[in-house]
Amino acid sequence: MSAERLLTVTPELTVKHWVPHMPAVYGTPMMILEMELASGDAIAPYLPQGWVTVGTEVNIRHLAATPVGRVVRATSRVIEVEPRVVRFEVEAFDGDRRIGDGRHGRGLVNTADFSARFGVV
Repeated sequence: MSAERLLTVTPELTVKHWVPHMPAVYGTPMMILEMELASGDAIAPYLPQGWVTVGTEVNIRHLAATPVGRVVRATSRVIEVEPRVVRFEVEAFDGDRRIGDGRHGRGLVNTADFSARFGVV
């Protein structure tokens, strides 16, 4: 199971947007978010009705800066399935250049049980 997501780096996705004295390059938290979303996309079609996944583990390297206007491709591939956790190998690219890589884990959650336990939707 695998998935990929594409996005164009906008000023709102840069470090400078959040920390004005920093460079206007793609922020690490935003890259990790795309990797997490790609991971969720990779297994969503295989989940039973009423189940979702939530991020539980992140071990990511941000390898290179990406300026505004560039297209980033985040990829995710399942590498391990346990009863309540699925683990992924994730990467991000700016063209052919790898800008990030690592591993990510997602926990399986029954939404009805979760809502009853925490009182949230």
